[in-house]
Amino acid sequence: MSKVYRRVIHWFRRDLRLTDNTSLLASISSADEVVPVYIVSNWTGSNLWTGPKRQNFLCECLASLSSNVEHLGGQLIIRQGNAMAELLKLAKDAEIDAIFFNEDVDPFGQAVEAGLREKSTIPIHSFQDATLHGPNEILKGDGTPYRVYTPFSKRWLPVEKRRSAGRPSSIKTPSDLESLPLPTLSHWGLEKEDWELPKGGEKAARQRMSEALGHRISRYDDTRDIPSCPGTSRLSQDLRWGTLSIRELYHKAVKTGSEQYLKELGWREFYFQILYHFPEVLSYEFNQDWRGLPWDKPGKNFEAWKSGQTGFPIIDAGIRELLKTGFMHNRVRMIVAMFLTKDLHIDWRLGEQFFAQHLLDGEIASNNGGWQWSAGTGADAAPYFRIQNPWSQTKRFDADGEYIKRWVPELEMVDPKKFHTPPEDGQPLAEGYSAPILDHNAERKQTLDIFKKHRSQQK
Repeated sequence: MSKVYRRVIHWFRRDLRLTDNTSLLASISSADEVVPVYIVSNWTGSNLWTGPKRQNFLCECLASLSSNVEHLGGQLIIRQGNAMAELLKLAKDAEIDAIFFNEDVDPFGQAVEAGLREKSTIPIHSFQDATLHGPNEILKGDGTPYRVYTPFSKRWLPVEKRRSAGRPSSIKTPSDLESLPLPTLSHWGLEKEDWELPKGGEKAARQRMSEALGHRISRYDDTRDIPSCPGTSRLSQDLRWGTLSIRELYHKAVKTGSEQYLKELGWREFYFQILYHFPEVLSYEFNQDWRGLPWDKPGKNFEAWKSGQTGFPIIDAGIRELLKTGFMHNRVRMIVAMFLTKDLHIDWRLGEQFFAQHLLDGEIASNNGGWQWSAGTGADAAPYFRIQNPWSQTKRFDADGEYIKRWVPELEMVDPKKFHTPPEDGQPLAEGYSAPILDHNAERKQTLDIFKKHRSQQK
């Protein structure tokens, strides 16, 4: 794009990087001056779909981005409030000729974009950046979206993926613009707790990507299901906040030879497509046959689950890892989610919300897709009668108890073989640890009865 504007805005959102940032590069090439801006939300801590750990990570990403922009000669402008109103005000005050941004992938962000296009009196330029393919690029032969992953994947994998576009060499920003200070946790009246969080920002994300490509992704097929092993990429938060380019990661991952990892990136795009075409999944079961399932009211067992005090070691380890790190191993996520929905009979929406409060990535589409998959209600979901047994899953994926003992220190001196089956006497596995709060086999039978009864009532 030739330089057709004097001054434009690039609105940073979930693209907090300089490398291969589609909208940023387009804005720089189209204008003499670029105003890079991030709009801080009016989150007060009462919003149940994010939490302090993720806000802390965001603050670090913004600090890193600000430094990187300044290094190229520009300035990151911070504003706070309603995104559409703040952008329109900045555009008027700074005599902006056009607004550039990368499109969001969830309906909330898309609604803001639609409002901005409706209200703006200057040109709006938006770009696909967070995904390898747009939601209407990978469709069935009849033009409808895929509802099952495997045929989607077979169509998605061979399609050529756009290459990374590099990094800008300079950014020229007007010198007379006011900016709010970079936010910190104290901005929301919060203090950093004793978490174990990865560092936010593009530099840290690129270091993680190099480590993952060099040591983990090539062995991904063999190690991805072992929670004690650093066998997953651990890049989900970086893709969520856009401190990494999905295009750069994909093409570098191709060279590792792990088709399984590429398919995992495909799951990410599959869930994006599901959310785009079926936004009702945020409120209802994707599979309409399961709408109206009876769920138990959350009570003391739900509180035990949320605090990692269920007496099921693999469940408690997963929850405690999440609370401490903002991350939970993917295999453990499935076990933990299925335990909530199939053993505790608690609505998957409550688990989805709890994860959203604590995960650093908190990717709306993937979080929803994973929870509905585990509940048996989603796209290409596990059938309702597939109910993972936490004890046998432990024997299969954490036989030596290394993962469990890392996160549940009360069990450090317990023979790991005792994690493979429920205690015969129903007593705690160690002093100071909880007794199992339920009998898995009994709850499994009840779940099967609930789903069968519901299905018969739909006929």
